Amino acid sequence: MLTLLIGICEGQLRIGFYAETCPDAESIVRAVVQDAILSDANVAAILLRLHFHDCFVEGCDGSILIENGPSAERHAFGHQGVGGFEVIEKAKAELESVCRGVVSCADIVALAARDAIPLANGPGFQVPTGRRDGRVSNISLAVDMPDVSDTIQQLKAKFLQKGLTEKDLVLLSGAHTIGSTACFFMTKRLYNFFPGGGSDPAINPALLPELKARCPQGGDVNVRLPTDRGSEQTFDNHIFQNIRDGFAVLESDARLNDDETTKSILDSYFDFLNPFFRPSFEADFVESFLKMGQIGVQTGFQGEIRHACAAFN
Repeated sequence: MLTLLIGICEGQLRIGFYAETCPDAESIVRAVVQDAILSDANVAAILLRLHFHDCFVEGCDGSILIENGPSAERHAFGHQGVGGFEVIEKAKAELESVCRGVVSCADIVALAARDAIPLANGPGFQVPTGRRDGRVSNISLAVDMPDVSDTIQQLKAKFLQKGLTEKDLVLLSGAHTIGSTACFFMTKRLYNFFPGGGSDPAINPALLPELKARCPQGGDVNVRLPTDRGSEQTFDNHIFQNIRDGFAVLESDARLNDDETTKSILDSYFDFLNPFFRPSFEADFVESFLKMGQIGVQTGFQGEIRHACAAFN
């Protein structure tokens, strides 16, 4: 944790960055997020995913929010299904009405993701702010997004490229404890896992017919199913138990159980011999979340503070 705090100081991000310039900033974002999640509980997972996708391309700089034509980053194949843009814009509009040109869209994304977690019964915590908004948003920059069909080696390499460890990969995949996915992301795993067809053998035989019934071959690819079967509305380590038992819905989650290192990290949260010494999923997730929120941040005089999140100034 000490190195994390040192990193926060070096990156010029700090807790309470807006305490003097816009003292109500965090409470305004929290109220908007709360309203959105009360209307639709799935928004919690959507906002978490938005922050992840923003940070993985050009750093946590709000580049995914830009909408300036078909070449904008948000239209990348790797960002398919990402949403929550209207929640961020609503928070930004409210902030602009009281503190014009002060709070960055990149910070709103980070704060909104943070606020979503306790609203799904997860931990509450503070996040450092002070990010500036990037001035670049291009579809070509999102080609290396982690993909549900990536091998475990590809996933580890993509996370390492962003300064994230194998443990961070496991913990951030744990965000799939809430939310849902579309059958679009399941087709290969269910019907074309091998050349010539077939299903992923890692799928528990008790789960396979259920998944095929929800996502029949040639059926509606927009049908949604929970990513954490049996606990999709609650932020907890149930997702890890599902992965260990072959009940992972997403292919990339299942791959965590194939690799010796990532499997041992999963298993550590279920050490029944030493229950008092086993790690806390919630505490470890928060640490990985905060680390992700540091990726490639622009601070000080870099970038800009957008007046509307979908457009450069």
